[in-house]
Amino acid sequence: MQAQGQVPPFAFGELEGILVSNLLTAYEKNVQIINMKNQIFWITGASSGIGLGLFNHLNERGIKTIISSRDVAKLEEIKQSSKHPELVAVVKVDLEKFDELDTATAKAIESFGKIDVLINNGGISQRDLVVNTSFEVDQRLINVNYLGTVKLSKSLLKHFIQNKTGTFITVTSLVGKFGTPYRSSYSASKHALHGFFDSLRAEVKDLGVKVMLVCPGFIKTNISLNALTGGGAKLGEMDEAQANGMSVEVFAEKLFKALEAGKEEICIGGKETLGVLLKRFVPTYFSKMIAKAKVR
Repeated sequence: MQAQGQVPPFAFGELEGILVSNLLTAYEKNVQIINMKNQIFWITGASSGIGLGLFNHLNERGIKTIISSRDVAKLEEIKQSSKHPELVAVVKVDLEKFDELDTATAKAIESFGKIDVLINNGGISQRDLVVNTSFEVDQRLINVNYLGTVKLSKSLLKHFIQNKTGTFITVTSLVGKFGTPYRSSYSASKHALHGFFDSLRAEVKDLGVKVMLVCPGFIKTNISLNALTGGGAKLGEMDEAQANGMSVEVFAEKLFKALEAGKEEICIGGKETLGVLLKRFVPTYFSKMIAKAKVR
């Protein structure tokens, strides 16, 4: 008998099981493994949190990296204190300033002569109820997290196509797969990224360009400290779940292993990642659960 609150088991029929097995086998045979050695990476949102953790992982392994954010002074400090400062270039990127992103892309390419991988990590979060959130905050979240990321990626796309190689890694969120309280427009901006980059992947799969979507769960960063409240101010508080989350070092290790394995999408975190399966297979149960979940 199934225990109360336990996720119901799911079983494929014999035919469905054979089909799934064959599909997985075909996928593994056709997936193209990516070797990170000699690749040049560009990371946005690199001055703290996940972006900084990804940079540290690459720099410690002697991989050339362009780091970007709005805070150039902070980026310069990170560069100079790194293990291999000679392998680091700094380019200012403000994702809200759309008209500056073509220039930023050109500077990034000039840094080492080419770019092989763009990690779209820059963005801002949100911690307030829909009823308390101004439209201006909704708009800012969409501008930074979605439109700024799209604009920057489109600025680099022709470079990838011309070189017949390139990878977009876009860091979204588990709330890009399902919504939770206090993150309505943040969730919407992350859902939008999935729609855009899934479509882009389908368009460029035969042009040497790859797309990987990464959905973090609770990662131990300062994202909640800088999250916007309904009026636009910074929350200035650390979420308990965030404080107890996965370290950025472990997150970085998992992300780059997935990249090298040729994964197209990966969820990284703790038990919260099970929410994706619950949403898919038991949506009514999940809806009731998420409404009561402690998410801040």
